[in-house]
Amino acid sequence: MTQEVRAAGAVLWRHAGRAVEVALVHRPRYDDWSLPKGKLDPGETTAEAAVREIREETGFRAVLGRYVARSSYDVPAKHGSGTVPKTVDYFSAEAVSGGFEENDEVDELRWLAPTAAEKLLTRHEDVRVLRVFCQLPVGLTTLLLVRHAKAGKRDGWSGDDDLRPLSEAGLRQAAGLRRVLALSAPDRVLSAPRLRCVQTVKGIAEDIGSEVRHEPLFSEEGYWPDPVLGVARLLAIAGDGGTPVVASQGGVIPDLVSVLADRDGVELSAARGGVVPSKKGSFWVLSFRPPTAEDGPILVAADYHPSALPTPAPSHH
Repeated sequence: MTQEVRAAGAVLWRHAGRAVEVALVHRPRYDDWSLPKGKLDPGETTAEAAVREIREETGFRAVLGRYVARSSYDVPAKHGSGTVPKTVDYFSAEAVSGGFEENDEVDELRWLAPTAAEKLLTRHEDVRVLRVFCQLPVGLTTLLLVRHAKAGKRDGWSGDDDLRPLSEAGLRQAAGLRRVLALSAPDRVLSAPRLRCVQTVKGIAEDIGSEVRHEPLFSEEGYWPDPVLGVARLLAIAGDGGTPVVASQGGVIPDLVSVLADRDGVELSAARGGVVPSKKGSFWVLSFRPPTAEDGPILVAADYHPSALPTPAPSHH
């Protein structure tokens, strides 16, 4: 069986006054100009690989935003003749600190306006990815909507179901979420007041020196008596800006996401047969335009990640 080569990268951007610049790197090995990218290390997710490759190739620390696009093409096989498929998953990433120094892979970095970057890029696929990135503005609010990780089976738990804790598998999922969601620099953590929901995101709160704030409207029994209130609460959280993490349940998340997507005209390509996915330990990256004097926050992208452990790439809008 042919082994697919997996890689990840990003459109790395920064503000330049009122304008936006993106970073292109020159790789002397190929004598090309490209977006920062590289192969996944064993045990890495695409998000982790993207941030690591940005740091190694450009010297910048980056904060991940939305998923942008997947690029697929064939590359020469390492062993024997012929080719093997390669996929590169690209994210939007804001440069927040650091600076470029020539390294083993990259001898020059240029910050350019997107139109100038298009002309310098060597490969048409990179131009396509950049154009997808440019379809939405930068500076969006990222809300990370998490379904709690796996808990012990309900029929094997004799206590209050609200107090059913994570299983060993669930603790592994929570550890993965703690690593991957940190790449988006969350600044507050909210959760349905179920132990398994709180446990799933407690490590994230600890890492930012915060507490998990209980949000009863995101539990199944709190949401369904009046879903309009639950949607309004999520929009209020998004409207406060920053990068919130919200933990909820499988009986709530699909409705929340589909209502917002229908309201704001976002296609959910992750949905199959009208079903919005929400596996245990999965998360949605919801990207909102910040509120204006006329409107509240508007959903512009919704990217589903089925796991925070090494898995196939996310489906995206």
